[in-house]
Amino acid sequence: MTLSVGVIGLGVMGAEHLRLLREETAGVQVTAICDADADRAGRLAQGAGVFSDPTALINSDKVEALVIASPDATHAGLALACLAAGKPALCEKPLASSADEALRVVNAEVAIGRRLLQVGYMRRFDPAYAEMKQVAEAGGIGAPVILQNVHRNAAAPEWFTGPMAVSNSFVHEIDISRWLLGSELVSAIVHAAPGGDPLLITMETDRGEIVTTEVFMNAHYGYHVHAQLIGRNGTVQMTQPSVTLVNADRRHGHSYPENWVPRFRDAYRVQMNAWVRAVASGKPAGASAWDGYDATAIEEQVVTALQTRSKAQMILGARPDLYA
Repeated sequence: MTLSVGVIGLGVMGAEHLRLLREETAGVQVTAICDADADRAGRLAQGAGVFSDPTALINSDKVEALVIASPDATHAGLALACLAAGKPALCEKPLASSADEALRVVNAEVAIGRRLLQVGYMRRFDPAYAEMKQVAEAGGIGAPVILQNVHRNAAAPEWFTGPMAVSNSFVHEIDISRWLLGSELVSAIVHAAPGGDPLLITMETDRGEIVTTEVFMNAHYGYHVHAQLIGRNGTVQMTQPSVTLVNADRRHGHSYPENWVPRFRDAYRVQMNAWVRAVASGKPAGASAWDGYDATAIEEQVVTALQTRSKAQMILGARPDLYA
């Protein structure tokens, strides 16, 4: 059986999702697309129906499931429309622009009584993170004590402020730290270097683990994500972000990508295939709507800690049984 999918938003991530669906995902056909740029949608159609109204696409009998990759501010509304139509969706992060808005999406899904939404925290499907989790769960390093994260970008535009480093970048560490440890984050302290970049964010979990994250938006040398999990009996960490080493021009080593797309290309591919299988089987995979709410709620409180230079004690709603 082939799943008919519609893609909403055809920017950098939407175009990549569209490519993955067409070239690297089994059991799926892109039957409809929608983008604010009609010319871009026309160029990418390749026989798919082109819609100017995303709600019309969601309600169309041409599609059984949706990929939402439109601007962040539209995610919650489109996710709610998918729920109202009873159609599964893979929604790029964030699920919503605020925790309150995300909780409305969660409550709408709970009212339906089944999980239809997956939030695009693709690091859960990255081979390096997946292997780290497997090692930790097998008990090889003992009980986790400290998780050290590094999130560096080559450069950020001038308008990319300290809070945006939290809401656009660090939010990935929020989700992946919860997933790796199987713990909930309960407090945060944020230290900012002169000028506001980099940030050092120290968090604690409900199991007493310590999570440290360096968020450096202007590291210049490239895009670099790294993690090391320290246990009572050993450690597990990512190796360098390359599968080859090059000898040339009197140098030996590897290069760093310019942005996140090459680094997490495999993660996006695995995520898309897992989502299609999950829709077909009815067995959810990846980050849930609750995980999307959790990440946004924590991010908001970390931003407050940054702005007030105080320690944040996380306040979250009660997790519904649907997401147990």
